[in-house]
Amino acid sequence: MNPSISAAERLARIQINACLFFRADWLERLIEIFGSAQEILRQDAPTLSREANLNPDTAARLLKDAHAVNPQEEWDKTTALGGHIYLPEDDEYPQSLRNIKESPIALYVLGALPAEGQACVGMVGTRKITPYGRRAAAKLAGDLAQCGVTIVSGLARGVDSECHAAAVRLKKPTVGVIGTGIGRCYPPENRAMEKALLQYGGAVISELPFNSPPNAFHFPRRNRIIAALSQPVVVVEGEIKSGALITAKLALEMGKDVLAVPGPIDSPQSGGPNALIRDGAGVVTAVADILDYIPQQLRFGLDPRFFEKNVPTPPKPEEDLTPRQREVMDAVGGGQASLDQIAEALGADVPEAASLLFELEVKGFLACENGLYSKSKF
Repeated sequence: MNPSISAAERLARIQINACLFFRADWLERLIEIFGSAQEILRQDAPTLSREANLNPDTAARLLKDAHAVNPQEEWDKTTALGGHIYLPEDDEYPQSLRNIKESPIALYVLGALPAEGQACVGMVGTRKITPYGRRAAAKLAGDLAQCGVTIVSGLARGVDSECHAAAVRLKKPTVGVIGTGIGRCYPPENRAMEKALLQYGGAVISELPFNSPPNAFHFPRRNRIIAALSQPVVVVEGEIKSGALITAKLALEMGKDVLAVPGPIDSPQSGGPNALIRDGAGVVTAVADILDYIPQQLRFGLDPRFFEKNVPTPPKPEEDLTPRQREVMDAVGGGQASLDQIAEALGADVPEAASLLFELEVKGFLACENGLYSKSKF
Protein backbone atom coordinates (compact mmCIF):
# COMPACT_ATOMS: atom_id res chain seq x y z
CA MET A 1 0.00 0.00 0.00
CA ASN A 2 1.08 3.54 -0.70
CA PRO A 3 2.89 4.86 2.41
CA SER A 4 2.25 8.46 1.37
CA ILE A 5 -1.45 7.99 2.24
CA SER A 6 -1.83 8.38 6.00
CA ALA A 7 -3.95 6.01 8.04
CA ALA A 8 -6.31 8.87 8.85
CA GLU A 9 -6.77 9.71 5.16
CA ARG A 10 -7.44 6.03 4.36
CA LEU A 11 -10.17 5.93 6.97
CA ALA A 12 -11.64 9.18 5.66
CA ARG A 13 -11.73 7.76 2.12
CA ILE A 14 -13.59 4.72 3.44
CA GLN A 15 -16.12 7.08 5.00
CA ILE A 16 -16.85 9.15 1.90
CA ASN A 17 -16.93 5.96 -0.18
CA ALA A 18 -20.03 5.02 1.85
CA CYS A 19 -21.99 7.84 0.15
CA LEU A 20 -23.56 5.44 -2.31
CA PHE A 21 -25.74 7.97 -4.12
CA PHE A 22 -22.59 9.91 -5.12
CA ARG A 23 -20.67 8.89 -8.24
CA ALA A 24 -17.05 8.00 -7.57
CA ASP A 25 -15.77 10.65 -10.00
CA TRP A 26 -17.78 13.29 -8.12
CA LEU A 27 -16.12 12.21 -4.88
CA GLU A 28 -12.73 12.45 -6.59
CA ARG A 29 -13.63 15.99 -7.61
CA LEU A 30 -14.46 16.87 -4.00
CA ILE A 31 -11.08 15.53 -2.90
CA GLU A 32 -9.44 17.76 -5.50
CA ILE A 33 -11.37 20.79 -4.27
CA PHE A 34 -10.66 20.30 -0.58
CA GLY A 35 -7.27 18.56 -0.85
CA SER A 36 -8.20 15.42 1.07
CA ALA A 37 -11.11 13.32 2.25
CA GLN A 38 -10.30 14.35 5.82
CA GLU A 39 -10.83 17.97 4.92
CA ILE A 40 -14.19 17.17 3.29
CA LEU A 41 -15.36 15.62 6.55
CA ARG A 42 -14.28 18.69 8.54
CA GLN A 43 -16.74 20.90 6.66
CA ASP A 44 -20.26 21.71 7.69
CA ALA A 45 -23.04 21.30 5.15
CA PRO A 46 -23.34 25.01 4.18
CA THR A 47 -19.58 25.30 3.57
CA LEU A 48 -19.48 22.05 1.59
CA SER A 49 -22.46 23.20 -0.46
CA ARG A 50 -20.92 26.61 -1.19
CA GLU A 51 -17.35 25.52 -1.95
CA ALA A 52 -18.28 22.48 -4.04
CA ASN A 53 -21.34 24.03 -5.69
CA LEU A 54 -23.61 21.34 -4.27
CA ASN A 55 -27.28 21.47 -3.48
CA PRO A 56 -27.56 22.10 0.32
CA ASP A 57 -29.59 18.93 0.85
CA THR A 58 -27.04 16.90 -1.15
CA ALA A 59 -24.15 18.26 0.92
CA ALA A 60 -26.00 17.48 4.15
CA ARG A 61 -26.80 13.94 2.98
CA LEU A 62 -23.19 13.29 2.00
CA LEU A 63 -21.89 14.29 5.43
CA LYS A 64 -24.65 12.39 7.21
CA ASP A 65 -23.90 9.15 5.31
CA ALA A 66 -20.14 9.52 5.73
CA HIS A 67 -20.31 10.14 9.47
CA ALA A 68 -22.70 7.20 9.91
CA VAL A 69 -19.88 4.81 8.96
CA ASN A 70 -17.25 3.57 11.39
CA PRO A 71 -14.23 3.32 9.07
CA GLN A 72 -12.03 1.53 11.59
CA GLU A 73 -14.71 -1.12 11.95
CA GLU A 74 -14.84 -1.46 8.14
CA TRP A 75 -11.07 -1.94 8.10
CA ASP A 76 -11.03 -4.40 11.00
CA LYS A 77 -13.86 -6.56 9.63
CA THR A 78 -12.21 -6.70 6.22
CA THR A 79 -8.80 -7.67 7.56
CA ALA A 80 -10.44 -10.27 9.83
CA LEU A 81 -11.59 -12.04 6.64
CA GLY A 82 -8.08 -11.81 5.21
CA GLY A 83 -9.11 -8.99 2.90
CA HIS A 84 -7.82 -5.55 1.98
CA ILE A 85 -9.23 -2.14 1.16
CA TYR A 86 -7.25 -0.52 -1.65
CA LEU A 87 -7.21 3.08 -2.83
CA PRO A 88 -6.38 4.19 -6.39
CA GLU A 89 -2.96 5.38 -5.20
CA ASP A 90 -1.99 1.88 -4.02
CA ASP A 91 0.20 -0.32 -6.22
CA GLU A 92 -2.21 -3.21 -5.63
CA TYR A 93 -5.14 -1.30 -7.12
CA PRO A 94 -5.78 -2.62 -10.67
CA GLN A 95 -4.46 -0.31 -13.38
CA SER A 96 -7.47 -1.13 -15.55
CA LEU A 97 -9.72 0.46 -12.91
CA ARG A 98 -7.53 3.55 -12.66
CA ASN A 99 -8.02 4.03 -16.40
CA ILE A 100 -11.80 4.46 -16.29
CA LYS A 101 -13.78 7.64 -15.72
CA GLU A 102 -15.38 6.49 -12.47
CA SER A 103 -12.66 4.62 -10.58
CA PRO A 104 -13.87 3.27 -7.23
CA ILE A 105 -12.71 5.47 -4.35
CA ALA A 106 -12.12 2.36 -2.24
CA LEU A 107 -11.93 -1.24 -3.38
CA TYR A 108 -12.68 -4.07 -0.96
CA VAL A 109 -10.87 -7.26 -2.00
CA LEU A 110 -10.91 -10.83 -0.70
CA GLY A 111 -8.38 -13.20 -2.23
CA ALA A 112 -5.84 -12.48 -4.95
CA LEU A 113 -6.41 -9.94 -7.71
CA PRO A 114 -5.24 -11.03 -11.18
CA ALA A 115 -1.71 -9.96 -12.06
CA GLU A 116 -1.47 -6.97 -14.41
CA GLY A 117 -0.36 -9.21 -17.29
CA GLN A 118 -3.09 -11.80 -16.77
CA ALA A 119 -5.67 -12.31 -19.51
CA CYS A 120 -9.18 -11.72 -18.11
CA VAL A 121 -12.47 -12.22 -19.95
CA GLY A 122 -15.77 -10.87 -18.66
CA MET A 123 -18.71 -13.25 -18.99
CA VAL A 124 -22.15 -11.91 -18.17
CA GLY A 125 -25.77 -12.76 -18.70
CA THR A 126 -29.23 -13.29 -17.34
CA ARG A 127 -30.24 -14.76 -14.01
CA LYS A 128 -33.06 -16.54 -15.93
CA ILE A 129 -30.67 -18.89 -17.67
CA THR A 130 -32.00 -21.44 -20.17
CA PRO A 131 -30.62 -24.96 -20.65
CA TYR A 132 -28.91 -23.71 -23.82
CA GLY A 133 -27.36 -20.79 -21.93
CA ARG A 134 -26.22 -23.12 -19.17
CA ARG A 135 -24.44 -25.38 -21.65
CA ALA A 136 -22.87 -22.48 -23.54
CA ALA A 137 -21.67 -20.72 -20.39
CA ALA A 138 -20.17 -23.88 -18.90
CA LYS A 139 -18.50 -24.88 -22.17
CA LEU A 140 -16.97 -21.48 -22.96
CA ALA A 141 -15.95 -20.64 -19.39
CA GLY A 142 -14.48 -24.10 -18.88
CA ASP A 143 -12.40 -23.87 -22.05
CA LEU A 144 -11.20 -20.38 -21.15
CA ALA A 145 -10.20 -21.51 -17.65
CA GLN A 146 -8.31 -24.52 -19.03
CA CYS A 147 -6.56 -22.25 -21.50
CA GLY A 148 -5.30 -20.08 -18.63
CA VAL A 149 -7.73 -17.16 -18.84
CA THR A 150 -9.29 -15.71 -15.67
CA ILE A 151 -13.09 -15.44 -15.83
CA VAL A 152 -14.58 -12.21 -14.46
CA SER A 153 -18.30 -12.20 -13.64
CA GLY A 154 -20.81 -11.02 -11.06
CA LEU A 155 -21.34 -14.07 -8.80
CA ALA A 156 -25.10 -13.77 -9.36
CA ARG A 157 -27.56 -16.52 -10.20
CA GLY A 158 -27.76 -17.85 -13.73
CA VAL A 159 -24.99 -17.18 -16.26
CA ASP A 160 -22.60 -15.71 -13.66
CA SER A 161 -22.81 -18.77 -11.44
CA GLU A 162 -22.34 -21.16 -14.35
CA CYS A 163 -19.19 -19.33 -15.48
CA HIS A 164 -17.66 -19.21 -12.01
CA ALA A 165 -18.59 -22.85 -11.39
CA ALA A 166 -16.85 -23.94 -14.59
CA ALA A 167 -13.58 -22.42 -13.36
CA VAL A 168 -14.02 -23.74 -9.82
CA ARG A 169 -14.59 -27.29 -11.10
CA LEU A 170 -11.18 -27.06 -12.77
CA LYS A 171 -9.62 -25.46 -9.68
CA LYS A 172 -8.79 -22.37 -11.73
CA PRO A 173 -9.00 -18.73 -10.53
CA THR A 174 -12.04 -16.62 -11.26
CA VAL A 175 -13.05 -13.13 -10.09
CA GLY A 176 -16.47 -12.26 -8.69
CA VAL A 177 -17.45 -8.57 -8.70
CA ILE A 178 -20.39 -8.39 -6.33
CA GLY A 179 -23.27 -5.97 -5.76
CA THR A 180 -23.13 -6.25 -1.97
CA GLY A 181 -20.45 -5.71 0.63
CA ILE A 182 -17.85 -8.47 1.01
CA GLY A 183 -19.35 -9.26 4.42
CA ARG A 184 -22.42 -10.69 2.69
CA CYS A 185 -22.92 -13.48 0.17
CA TYR A 186 -25.70 -12.95 -2.34
CA PRO A 187 -27.36 -15.09 -3.43
CA PRO A 188 -26.82 -17.10 -0.24
CA GLU A 189 -26.69 -20.42 -2.12
CA ASN A 190 -23.39 -19.28 -3.65
CA ARG A 191 -21.58 -19.28 -0.32
CA ALA A 192 -19.83 -22.59 -1.03
CA MET A 193 -18.82 -21.39 -4.50
CA GLU A 194 -17.44 -18.14 -3.09
CA LYS A 195 -15.36 -20.15 -0.62
CA ALA A 196 -14.06 -22.41 -3.42
CA LEU A 197 -13.39 -19.41 -5.64
CA LEU A 198 -11.08 -17.98 -2.98
CA GLN A 199 -9.51 -21.38 -2.30
CA TYR A 200 -8.41 -21.72 -5.94
CA GLY A 201 -6.69 -18.36 -6.21
CA GLY A 202 -9.58 -16.13 -7.24
CA ALA A 203 -10.94 -12.91 -5.78
CA VAL A 204 -14.17 -11.31 -4.60
CA ILE A 205 -14.33 -7.56 -5.22
CA SER A 206 -16.73 -4.82 -4.15
CA GLU A 207 -16.66 -1.04 -3.87
CA LEU A 208 -19.50 -1.13 -1.33
CA PRO A 209 -19.17 -0.91 2.46
CA PHE A 210 -18.62 -4.21 4.25
CA ASN A 211 -22.23 -5.11 5.13
CA SER A 212 -24.04 -3.42 2.22
CA PRO A 213 -27.24 -5.31 1.27
CA PRO A 214 -28.16 -6.36 -2.29
CA ASN A 215 -30.01 -3.18 -3.27
CA ALA A 216 -31.12 -3.09 -6.90
CA PHE A 217 -29.11 0.01 -7.83
CA HIS A 218 -25.84 -1.58 -6.67
CA PHE A 219 -25.76 -4.08 -9.52
CA PRO A 220 -25.68 -1.78 -12.57
CA ARG A 221 -22.87 0.19 -10.89
CA ARG A 222 -20.74 -2.87 -10.27
CA ASN A 223 -21.02 -3.75 -13.98
CA ARG A 224 -18.51 -1.02 -14.88
CA ILE A 225 -15.92 -2.82 -12.72
CA ILE A 226 -16.53 -6.11 -14.57
CA ALA A 227 -16.12 -4.28 -17.88
CA ALA A 228 -12.96 -2.47 -16.77
CA LEU A 229 -11.22 -5.65 -15.60
CA SER A 230 -12.03 -7.55 -18.80
CA GLN A 231 -10.95 -7.70 -22.43
CA PRO A 232 -13.13 -8.77 -24.12
CA VAL A 233 -16.61 -8.93 -22.54
CA VAL A 234 -18.88 -11.81 -23.61
CA VAL A 235 -22.67 -11.68 -23.28
CA VAL A 236 -24.04 -15.23 -23.07
CA GLU A 237 -27.77 -14.65 -22.58
CA GLY A 238 -30.03 -11.78 -21.60
CA GLU A 239 -33.13 -9.92 -22.63
CA ILE A 240 -32.91 -6.70 -24.62
CA LYS A 241 -33.06 -4.55 -21.46
CA SER A 242 -31.07 -6.84 -19.16
CA GLY A 243 -28.17 -5.87 -16.91
CA ALA A 244 -25.83 -7.81 -19.18
CA LEU A 245 -26.44 -5.26 -21.92
CA ILE A 246 -25.61 -2.48 -19.47
CA THR A 247 -22.24 -4.16 -19.01
CA ALA A 248 -21.84 -4.39 -22.78
CA LYS A 249 -22.64 -0.69 -23.19
CA LEU A 250 -20.15 0.28 -20.48
CA ALA A 251 -17.49 -1.93 -22.07
CA LEU A 252 -17.98 -0.26 -25.45
CA GLU A 253 -17.69 3.16 -23.82
CA MET A 254 -14.35 2.05 -22.38
CA GLY A 255 -13.13 0.96 -25.81
CA LYS A 256 -13.44 -2.75 -25.02
CA ASP A 257 -14.50 -5.44 -27.46
CA VAL A 258 -17.97 -6.89 -26.89
CA LEU A 259 -18.85 -10.39 -28.08
CA ALA A 260 -22.11 -12.31 -27.91
CA VAL A 261 -23.30 -15.90 -28.07
CA PRO A 262 -26.03 -16.22 -30.72
CA GLY A 263 -29.21 -17.97 -29.68
CA PRO A 264 -32.66 -19.04 -30.85
CA ILE A 265 -34.69 -16.22 -32.38
CA ASP A 266 -37.73 -17.24 -30.33
CA SER A 267 -35.90 -17.15 -26.99
CA PRO A 268 -36.29 -13.86 -25.06
CA GLN A 269 -33.04 -14.62 -23.26
CA SER A 270 -31.16 -14.56 -26.57
CA GLY A 271 -32.75 -11.26 -27.56
CA GLY A 272 -29.88 -9.24 -26.09
CA PRO A 273 -26.98 -11.19 -27.63
CA ASN A 274 -28.72 -11.38 -31.01
CA ALA A 275 -29.29 -7.62 -30.97
CA LEU A 276 -25.63 -7.01 -30.10
CA ILE A 277 -24.56 -9.19 -33.02
CA ARG A 278 -26.92 -7.32 -35.34
CA ASP A 279 -25.27 -4.08 -34.19
CA GLY A 280 -21.74 -5.33 -34.80
CA ALA A 281 -20.65 -7.38 -31.78
CA GLY A 282 -18.35 -10.33 -32.41
CA VAL A 283 -20.02 -13.73 -32.74
CA VAL A 284 -18.97 -16.49 -30.33
CA THR A 285 -19.44 -20.09 -31.42
CA ALA A 286 -16.26 -21.49 -29.85
CA VAL A 287 -13.63 -20.45 -27.35
CA ALA A 288 -11.20 -19.52 -30.15
CA ASP A 289 -13.60 -16.73 -31.14
CA ILE A 290 -13.06 -15.17 -27.70
CA LEU A 291 -9.32 -15.75 -27.59
CA ASP A 292 -8.91 -13.87 -30.87
CA TYR A 293 -9.85 -10.69 -29.00
CA ILE A 294 -7.35 -11.07 -26.16
CA PRO A 295 -4.51 -8.56 -26.67
CA GLN A 296 -1.24 -10.08 -27.80
CA GLN A 297 0.64 -8.81 -24.74
CA LEU A 298 -1.72 -10.79 -22.47
CA ARG A 299 -1.41 -14.14 -24.28
CA PHE A 300 1.83 -15.28 -22.67
CA GLY A 301 1.28 -18.56 -20.83
CA LEU A 302 -2.05 -19.37 -22.46
CA ASP A 303 -2.50 -22.85 -23.91
CA PRO A 304 -2.01 -22.46 -27.70
CA ARG A 305 -4.25 -25.46 -28.48
CA PHE A 306 -7.34 -23.44 -27.67
CA PHE A 307 -6.53 -20.78 -30.26
CA GLU A 308 -7.04 -23.33 -33.04
CA LYS A 309 -10.50 -23.71 -34.53
CA ASN A 310 -12.46 -26.94 -34.06
CA VAL A 311 -9.95 -28.52 -31.69
CA PRO A 312 -11.63 -30.98 -29.32
CA THR A 313 -11.71 -29.86 -25.71
CA PRO A 314 -9.43 -31.96 -23.48
CA PRO A 315 -11.48 -34.44 -21.47
CA LYS A 316 -12.73 -33.40 -18.04
CA PRO A 317 -10.54 -34.70 -15.22
CA GLU A 318 -12.38 -37.52 -13.46
CA GLU A 319 -10.02 -37.94 -10.53
CA ASP A 320 -12.41 -36.05 -8.22
CA LEU A 321 -15.33 -38.42 -8.87
CA THR A 322 -16.33 -40.76 -6.08
CA PRO A 323 -16.33 -44.51 -6.76
CA ARG A 324 -20.12 -44.42 -6.84
CA GLN A 325 -20.12 -41.59 -9.37
CA ARG A 326 -17.73 -43.56 -11.57
CA GLU A 327 -20.16 -46.48 -11.45
CA VAL A 328 -22.85 -44.17 -12.81
CA MET A 329 -20.56 -43.05 -15.64
CA ASP A 330 -19.87 -46.69 -16.48
CA ALA A 331 -23.59 -47.48 -16.40
CA VAL A 332 -24.33 -44.67 -18.87
CA GLY A 333 -21.45 -45.75 -21.12
CA GLY A 334 -21.41 -44.33 -24.62
CA GLY A 335 -25.16 -44.31 -25.10
CA GLN A 336 -28.24 -43.13 -23.23
CA ALA A 337 -29.94 -44.47 -20.12
CA SER A 338 -32.99 -43.61 -18.07
CA LEU A 339 -33.07 -43.06 -14.32
CA ASP A 340 -34.66 -46.47 -13.77
CA GLN A 341 -32.05 -48.21 -15.93
CA ILE A 342 -29.21 -46.57 -14.06
CA ALA A 343 -30.74 -47.38 -10.67
CA GLU A 344 -31.08 -51.02 -11.74
CA ALA A 345 -27.47 -51.15 -13.00
CA LEU A 346 -26.21 -49.72 -9.70
CA GLY A 347 -28.44 -51.89 -7.53
CA ALA A 348 -29.62 -48.63 -5.95
CA ASP A 349 -32.99 -47.12 -5.15
CA VAL A 350 -34.30 -44.31 -7.33
CA PRO A 351 -33.60 -41.44 -4.85
CA GLU A 352 -29.92 -42.43 -4.56
CA ALA A 353 -29.55 -42.78 -8.33
CA ALA A 354 -31.29 -39.42 -8.89
CA SER A 355 -28.95 -37.73 -6.41
CA LEU A 356 -25.86 -39.14 -8.13
CA LEU A 357 -27.14 -38.11 -11.55
CA PHE A 358 -27.82 -34.57 -10.32
CA GLU A 359 -24.27 -34.30 -8.93
CA LEU A 360 -22.80 -35.43 -12.25
CA GLU A 361 -24.99 -32.98 -14.17
CA VAL A 362 -23.79 -30.11 -11.97
CA LYS A 363 -20.18 -31.17 -12.48
CA GLY A 364 -20.75 -31.15 -16.23
CA PHE A 365 -20.15 -34.87 -16.84
CA LEU A 366 -23.71 -35.81 -17.80
CA ALA A 367 -26.53 -34.19 -19.75
CA CYS A 368 -30.21 -35.09 -19.65
CA GLU A 369 -32.59 -34.77 -22.56
CA ASN A 370 -36.14 -36.10 -22.59
CA GLY A 371 -35.44 -38.12 -19.45
CA LEU A 372 -32.39 -39.91 -20.93
CA TYR A 373 -28.89 -39.37 -19.56
CA SER A 374 -25.76 -39.36 -21.69
CA LYS A 375 -22.18 -38.18 -21.30
CA SER A 376 -21.98 -34.44 -21.86
CA LYS A 377 -20.49 -33.23 -25.13
CA PHE A 378 -19.45 -30.07 -23.29
